Amino acid sequence: MSDLFDTPARPQPEAPRPLADRLRPKTLAEVIGQTHVLGPEAPLGAMLAAGSLSSLILWGPPGVGKTTIARLLADQTNLAFVQISAIFTGVPDLRKVFEQAKIRRANGQGTLLFVDEIHRFNKAQQDGFLPHMEDGTILLVGATTENPSFELNAALLSRAQVVVLERLSLADLERLAQRAEQELHRALPLKAEAREALLDMADGDGRALLNLIEQVAAYKGAPLTRDQLSQRLMRRATKYDKSGEEHYNLISALHKSVRGSDPDAALYWFARMLEGGEDPRFLARRLTRMAVEDIGLADPQAQAVCIDSWETYERLGSPEGELALANAVVYLALAPKSNGVYVAYKAARAAARDTGSLPPPLHIRNAPTKLMKDIGYGAGYAYDHDAEDGFSGQDYFPEGMKRPVFYTPPERGFERELKKRVEYFAKLRGKRQGG
Repeated sequence: MSDLFDTPARPQPEAPRPLADRLRPKTLAEVIGQTHVLGPEAPLGAMLAAGSLSSLILWGPPGVGKTTIARLLADQTNLAFVQISAIFTGVPDLRKVFEQAKIRRANGQGTLLFVDEIHRFNKAQQDGFLPHMEDGTILLVGATTENPSFELNAALLSRAQVVVLERLSLADLERLAQRAEQELHRALPLKAEAREALLDMADGDGRALLNLIEQVAAYKGAPLTRDQLSQRLMRRATKYDKSGEEHYNLISALHKSVRGSDPDAALYWFARMLEGGEDPRFLARRLTRMAVEDIGLADPQAQAVCIDSWETYERLGSPEGELALANAVVYLALAPKSNGVYVAYKAARAAARDTGSLPPPLHIRNAPTKLMKDIGYGAGYAYDHDAEDGFSGQDYFPEGMKRPVFYTPPERGFERELKKRVEYFAKLRGKRQGG
């Protein structure tokens, strides 16, 4: 018989590990970035120093260390680390996790349960964590890229502290690149401007940077220029969710830049939304709203500029039509600003609610029938065109209602002229009613 089965198997070479795995920090002190939560006086640092780690929700963009931090927290607190993903885990799987955690607890060891993409669990699944958090079976650390206040139950949030992690800065990414070069035992074959471009391509994502570095490190030849690097690598897709928080953050940035009369910032956020795939029609609608809300009658042309640019986009389509919208962005940013009518409108709505169903005074009621005329509808109405200066000065508010002032035009743009008119008619009204 062959001695094939008696021959010891040759050890197989270990499969190469990705650079991101080889550079995974061994201690919290090695984590790059996030000093605002990991420092001695920061939330996690203070918790660890006091020996009182609580359940956490780690909220931040991809590639900033959420999984690594959770694993290191378990190591530092001597808790068993269990990792699951909300994408692949169902209710039966959760039951097994909780049962195993109870067994560990009975044997004197706690469990840190790390739940990646925790926002993917529905309400019932999220509620399933609560009793096990309350009795100490698990210490929950959830990770999410979405705003917890929108995606997680209030009951779960009340039992966990939300820790906000930030995208890595260019300085953080440079430190990570230097650490990668030490691991690779050679400098990256990049010229200075190409190295800057590489860091920009990562867009604050450390894992993305290490993946890009692996591709660059495989290149053999003279150092790459910026253009050569761009030909070999694809820029990381911009983080933008047209229905998520990033959508609202960017439209808020655009709106506030326009309100702040900064055309450069406004164009930047406008371009960021377009690059992220935003529907230009949504932007056209929001620009029109800005014209109505923040410019108003200070520049009556602003609204027309927005409507015209919107119509031009519809006629030209993309990509030429976006330039018409860009014209509107710059026009709105540089236009005089006023929310005078907006404030007046809200005050008028509030007064309308407060005064209930007070009827109009008799003299301005419609009188289409003889009966209505007989009981006084329309009696005493002064036809303004027949009055001196085309202004009668009559009171048009309900009887018994003290005349309010809703609209007070500011001294900006065209509303300077409107302010003169408001004051002129107020003066005439005083004369007419006084007489």
